[in-house]
Amino acid sequence: MKRYLLAYNSCVSNKLISSVSSSLRLFSACKALHLFIAFLSVAVVHAQANKTADSAYLKVITERSAKIVNTLSIKDSAQYKRVVSLLAQQYNSINNIHEETKLALAAIKQQSITAQESALQVQKQEEKKVAQLQQLHNSFLAGLQKVISEEQIELVKNGMTYNVLNVTYTAYLDMIPTLKEDQKKKIYEWLIEARELAMDGESSDKKHAIFGKYKGRINNYLSAAGYDLTKEREEWQKRLKAKKESSK
Repeated sequence: MKRYLLAYNSCVSNKLISSVSSSLRLFSACKALHLFIAFLSVAVVHAQANKTADSAYLKVITERSAKIVNTLSIKDSAQYKRVVSLLAQQYNSINNIHEETKLALAAIKQQSITAQESALQVQKQEEKKVAQLQQLHNSFLAGLQKVISEEQIELVKNGMTYNVLNVTYTAYLDMIPTLKEDQKKKIYEWLIEARELAMDGESSDKKHAIFGKYKGRINNYLSAAGYDLTKEREEWQKRLKAKKESSK
């Protein structure tokens, strides 16, 4: 009889342990499910936020592209939409390259490596960005050449860079009327080079900074040629003031 009671107690105990174990497993599974649902909810909210931000950015660059294309006098609606699409895609691709580079550079800073190793990785990342932008730049121009003329492509380039090339070149000619033809040519070539780089800038400030760098180069070139830029600028301002007063 005692043996049967022991057996019965053992059986009840095993069932109880099994039941508790099952409950614990169920609790763990439910907890894991709740955590997964919470994580999924956060991910969905994050994805929706990104989607909203992406949609807003797409709207901005499409409107910006349309303003530039409006200067091309395109009559065919299909051609017009094609050029707007190419330009908007270019803006988006440029932004993606710059954002990916920023993330990569931030990741480098978080690594436990020497300053020399960090500098080397940063240099490689910058070189990668330059190569990607150059490839994208060439592809973009090749795409434009299939749908619009060279004159219209010039307008697109100027539109993407706020017409800084023409404004700056005109200013130099007006400021220094005695510029020689070879000097004018050199200034224009540098501004063309600046424009090509500025087209791939990720912001207005970056684009203007690129032109600023080339303006510094031009100023050094003119100073070396014997021009007193401070004096030339002062005389230019006097002429502009006199012209403004005479037009009143």
